[in-house]
Amino acid sequence: MSRRTGGRGLLAVGCSVAALVAALPGVAHAAAPPKQPLVADLRTGSKACAAGEGARPYVRSAPQLEAVLYDTDGGSVSAEYEVWWTDGAGAEQRSTYTSVAKASGSVFRVQLPTSVPKETVVSWRVRAHDGTAASPWSSDGDGSTCEFIYDTTAPGKAVVGSAEYPDDGNWTDGVGVYGSFTMDSPSDDVVSYQYQFLGRPPQTVRPDEPGGAVSVRYLPLAAGTNRFVVQAFDRAGNGSAESTHFFRVASGRAPVAHWNLADPAGSTTAAAETGTAAAAGSGVTFGGAAPSGTGLASAAVLDGSSHGYLTPGGPAVADPRKTFAVSGWARPAQTDRTMTVAAQDAGDDSAFALGLDARGERPGWSFTVGGARVTGGAPESGEWAHLLGVYDAETGEAQLYVNGRAVGTTAKAEPGAATGDFHIGRARDGRGHHDRWHGGLAGIRVHDRVVVPTEAAGLAHRKPRSLGHWSLENATDGASPEQDGGTPLKLGAGAEIRRGPDGSCLPELDPDCPAVPEPLVGEGHLTLDGETGHAATEGPVVDTSDSFSIGVVVRLADAEPSRPMTVLSQGGTHTDAFKVRYEPSEHAWQLVMPVADEKGAAEVVVAQAALADGGQGTGQRLAVVYDDATDRIRLYLDGTTNAEATADLPDGWESSGPLQVGRAHTGDGWGEYLRGDVDEVHAFAGALDDRDVRQLGWGVEPCLC
Repeated sequence: MSRRTGGRGLLAVGCSVAALVAALPGVAHAAAPPKQPLVADLRTGSKACAAGEGARPYVRSAPQLEAVLYDTDGGSVSAEYEVWWTDGAGAEQRSTYTSVAKASGSVFRVQLPTSVPKETVVSWRVRAHDGTAASPWSSDGDGSTCEFIYDTTAPGKAVVGSAEYPDDGNWTDGVGVYGSFTMDSPSDDVVSYQYQFLGRPPQTVRPDEPGGAVSVRYLPLAAGTNRFVVQAFDRAGNGSAESTHFFRVASGRAPVAHWNLADPAGSTTAAAETGTAAAAGSGVTFGGAAPSGTGLASAAVLDGSSHGYLTPGGPAVADPRKTFAVSGWARPAQTDRTMTVAAQDAGDDSAFALGLDARGERPGWSFTVGGARVTGGAPESGEWAHLLGVYDAETGEAQLYVNGRAVGTTAKAEPGAATGDFHIGRARDGRGHHDRWHGGLAGIRVHDRVVVPTEAAGLAHRKPRSLGHWSLENATDGASPEQDGGTPLKLGAGAEIRRGPDGSCLPELDPDCPAVPEPLVGEGHLTLDGETGHAATEGPVVDTSDSFSIGVVVRLADAEPSRPMTVLSQGGTHTDAFKVRYEPSEHAWQLVMPVADEKGAAEVVVAQAALADGGQGTGQRLAVVYDDATDRIRLYLDGTTNAEATADLPDGWESSGPLQVGRAHTGDGWGEYLRGDVDEVHAFAGALDDRDVRQLGWGVEPCLC
């Protein structure tokens, strides 16, 4: 590019010279001048050409001007840019920039110098030259001048604050409660604020007018010290220094109403942990079995009759138009009819209802509020499930959780203001109270806030319980004891406990000293010969029809096994309810779970790829987790699982046979005998989480938190 600069006189001379050259005899003339540049093809930096207050762009660095130019005849063209502004003395200043010729349709750019004045309206236009004639300026006729303002001044720091969550060092209520956070700027040219809460992605919000204040709503999902970081930006994109607002979020407040329903048998009321005691109808029996692993001592059983309900005689949700949540444990005695876990009257109808909906093609759990219904999950007769319905007045949405996981699709709801009595076990419609619960209920809670996802998972958590831990350190009379005195593992022929070196000699120094391998874990492990070697309990250890987990450490003796080998199994009459085996043709560990106790039954198989360790190393840590609440099985290898190692298993069946180590059912007998070493067999009632699985196989007890 070449550049000319100066006042009007220079521009006039330039135009006269062009006219004179065009008139000289012998000079070739184009059939038509180049095309007038289109405003749509012009850019100031990254911003489209615009002019006028509120339209012209602001830039924070001297911009590059850009134009796409065309020759009418398709020949080469060059660009001429003209840039002008009015200086502080009121005089107009103009500069001209020209380019070398390029093909028609090319992009022509010019970088303006940093001497371009700041905080001033700068205008520009462009035209094309084909060597003999010039196009009209881009501003001529229906065209337009392009304008910009060069601004490098950063705005002042934003002023931030929150009435609900002040920066005062105090703990504030709390998780599940919305708060407003305000951003304001002392600079009148701020057009956006970028803000970020700890652990959340950055967001951008714009004030209604430059320099205005903006408020955003925030829902804390976890207790602890949090921070709100804000940066203000002006029209040019200049950013202020960051403003940081620290605040402390307390744990979510307790429910406003809470009935465990774990009252003594014969009670006629349910004591309230919070709120008012609930009177029980004659169809309510206390002292039923509670969901295991929940800390509840017992549950209430409702008979499904008109007398099978409980009520505190007043509302639990003061205003259904505001945020609330209702939850509880439910165990249906049947799934072929619609039934209510909990509901609240609203005139002749219900403000909301949580329960089982049998009106569709298949039964599902449901949460109804304000004319909206969310459904999901698969109720099973005799099986406990935790239900949670949340209405968030900020979003206007209803959400359903089943066993701690969101199900269905959130629905927009418009609850009314009417309130009436809260009921456990029935719901009101225009015909009176109906949809009565038949089955067990426990742990009914009502919150006046959002119950967040981590809390939903916590309410539904069922703590696993250890059923047996065999460290396989020693054996007495052919049996290796369970650590807590439970049923031992009896060793069959071809199975022995091998302990590590006793230190009496060193093979590397004494050729007569036998080489004894180090144990997998601790001071010993079980060694199996691959022909008859196995170990087994007297009877079943895990209930395979319910949630269970089991872990083991195994080291195969062969680097390339010639056949499948099973490390763990527990069977029924005709097959195994589950088995964990190494399949050499797949180079993988497999979890195999037949869908029925029948010969030739279909099998659900998941796998984890692994090479056989050939008697070397510290073994491989395997774990099986069956979560009956979600109908999922998972196979872990060395503490990890994946999609290929996870599958659905809707109906696990209860096995009747003992836990087997080192063999499985094959045909009418036993087979798939394992050749190698086994250690740390650990079984649980309940589904372990990933953290607990990672603790298995190291000789320590998992947290089971």
